[in-house]
Amino acid sequence: MCELFAMSTRYPSTVVLSLEEFSRHGGLSGPHKDGWGIAWYEERDLRLVKEAHPAASSACVRFIQGNPFVTPFALSHVRKATRGAVALRNCQPFVRELGGAWHSFAHNGDLADIEAAAQLRPGAFHPVGETDSEQAFCALLERLRPLWSSDGVPDLAARLQVVAAFAAELRQLGPANFLYCDGDALFAHADRRHHDDGTIRPPGLWRLNRHCPAGGELATEGLRIEAHGSEQEVVLFASVPLTAEGWTPLLHGEVLVARQGRLEPAAAD
Repeated sequence: MCELFAMSTRYPSTVVLSLEEFSRHGGLSGPHKDGWGIAWYEERDLRLVKEAHPAASSACVRFIQGNPFVTPFALSHVRKATRGAVALRNCQPFVRELGGAWHSFAHNGDLADIEAAAQLRPGAFHPVGETDSEQAFCALLERLRPLWSSDGVPDLAARLQVVAAFAAELRQLGPANFLYCDGDALFAHADRRHHDDGTIRPPGLWRLNRHCPAGGELATEGLRIEAHGSEQEVVLFASVPLTAEGWTPLLHGEVLVARQGRLEPAAAD
């Protein structure tokens, strides 16, 4: 199974994402050696870096380690190929433009027979690669397209309703953990996942809420966030806890929304 990681912060902050701990799942201590990717937002734009090589030995990862970026959202993925070639087109996150905004998506799971699901077939969006994950992303954007057809960012409650309904359908096909960001909010859906004991069960995602005082630094293994003059709040999501802190497992079928480093009340557990 693939590994997911995402972050939402209250203020755009300097982020030193060493990926050291996370990339260990991408080739050093885990079986995920078939590619990796990271997307981060800057104002209304997005940067995307992907490779079809192990994250653990990547020169690009080392470049990101040595060149911190400033962002309110980051989303990362390391891949174990179960469908589709080991190729750049099949590496995640996937990114598309919709309604004048960049949308990014990463999935962990196996969606059996997604091609046969009529309600999940491509509409205006089509996959470039062969993964079930990208097909799911295209189907999600098709569901969201009516909301983004007018000017401005759609109502958050309306977006959450679409994402939650879509997630419920996706769970019927197999493990469907995913992270989705539209530049305004970060959506996290938890399902089942493969565990080290060979079982497929919840939890599929974990979260950690952190607070950093004004002018301080929030540091965890593989990640450092510097707050510049303002109190910083952070929400982290990951497939497995990355540190020995108090990570909280998401419930089976739970959809949470993080914006500006906080969980939105409508999505809180």
